[in-house]
Amino acid sequence: MFRLLKQVGNARRGEFCTKHGTVQTPAFMNVATSAAIKGAVSAADLEQIGCQVMLCNTYHLHVRPGDELIKQMGGLHRFTTWNGPILTDSGGFQVFSLASLRKIEEAGVTFASHVDGRRIFMGPEESMRIQSNLGSTIAMAFDECVENPAPYEYSKQSCERTVRWLKRCKAEMDRLNQLEGTVNPEQMLFGINQGCTFNDLRISHMDQIAELDLDGYAVGGLAVGEPAEVMYDVLDHVTPHMPNNKPRYLMGVGTPVNILNGVERGIDLFDCVMPSRNARHGHLFTSEGIINLNNQKYEVDESPIDRACGCPVCRRYSRAYLRHLIKSGEMLAHRLSVLHNLYFYNHLMAEIRVALEAGSFAEFKREREAVLGRRI
Repeated sequence: MFRLLKQVGNARRGEFCTKHGTVQTPAFMNVATSAAIKGAVSAADLEQIGCQVMLCNTYHLHVRPGDELIKQMGGLHRFTTWNGPILTDSGGFQVFSLASLRKIEEAGVTFASHVDGRRIFMGPEESMRIQSNLGSTIAMAFDECVENPAPYEYSKQSCERTVRWLKRCKAEMDRLNQLEGTVNPEQMLFGINQGCTFNDLRISHMDQIAELDLDGYAVGGLAVGEPAEVMYDVLDHVTPHMPNNKPRYLMGVGTPVNILNGVERGIDLFDCVMPSRNARHGHLFTSEGIINLNNQKYEVDESPIDRACGCPVCRRYSRAYLRHLIKSGEMLAHRLSVLHNLYFYNHLMAEIRVALEAGSFAEFKREREAVLGRRI
């Protein structure tokens, strides 16, 4: 399923083959929380701007419209008309971040819905059943998301619980994939590495879950407020323990500079709400740095967002027009800004892949890292 085409240092150029298409890695997965990219961006738009993978949120889709309804509609691919790979998260992060009241037990977590307050129980089996109903290409294992920083002893106990939950996830997915009427009987399962910023826990946990021979492995619980250097240090310690023949996914990351550093450390897949969320507030990524279209200096600027960008927005519209849309509260402002930022991220990944193939990634990283995080 994963083919390593070239390795430059620890950085990897690969192909991840799935039932719904082959993903060229490194790749950015575009976050469609409720089966849609916020900003009025459709599945057809994603195809046009070079997206490879769509990521949907298990928790939100379970609450609304309901995973049983989506199964009735033929699964997420038919429901959204997106034909490429779809990854669904386990719901674990939302359970721990959105739920104001929750009770963690060995069986799972009982919590209050953030929509209507109703009590919901979710454990490994429930998460797998929901994701099976959604019919995603890749399902994420249900894990405990511990606040960072956390006490060492609690982090250790949480890692042990997450391993036990992962084994239950695997057993339940194996069962579900054999049932008649399963939306996607070839659904894959990724395990999630935890351990906060304790490198010994990260390594021990990774070694344990690697033994289960899953379809891929993710690093979770990072990019939650710790300094970037701490995140990079954790990756330096944990990626050597991740199976070389499986895709590696860094969850919730991140900025273009974070992505460059993640690739350098052997990560294949990334996701983040940043490009779409920032776009909706007028913060746009360019080849020269980050611009804020709310600034008055763009009021009569006839240039595109980024002269070096080939996205449909930059080919047609000016900064002045987009600023006008933002100031007027027009929905089109969100749509065009999100389209540009997602194109930028996916084009950046394509450039990274070319640099890896050419053996020039170190130089590429050095040049782009100096400008991509700069605010203009």
